[in-house]
Amino acid sequence: MNITDKDLQKIIGAVLKYGVLTVLTIGIFGGLIYLFGHQQDMVHYSVFKENDQNFFQVVKSIFVGVSHFDGRSIIYLAVLILFCTPFLRLLLSLFSFILEKDKLYIFITCIVLAIIVMSVTLGFSH
Repeated sequence: MNITDKDLQKIIGAVLKYGVLTVLTIGIFGGLIYLFGHQQDMVHYSVFKENDQNFFQVVKSIFVGVSHFDGRSIIYLAVLILFCTPFLRLLLSLFSFILEKDKLYIFITCIVLAIIVMSVTLGFSH
């Protein structure tokens, strides 16, 4: 199976295009569920509280909430997918650079991926 650079560019474009469409669809769906479930609630602007959960605990709680059709969790899932879309693009770009044997861009992309992975897994809320 020969994958050309043009094929990879089409795949990357499709990932970005369908990633955004997926995020919009999930976000709107979650927003509607949230709005219909919280029509009488008062607006609280102190919603964002500091939380010392790590990334994996947050992802687990998002999926638990999604399984219960919690609107807020569905919106968070859309945000998670929005984050993963450019990350997947970086991985596909790395694959493209490996096929092209472009050592400089392989190195740069690996550094960017390492920074993202470290910031997500080792990030602190303070």
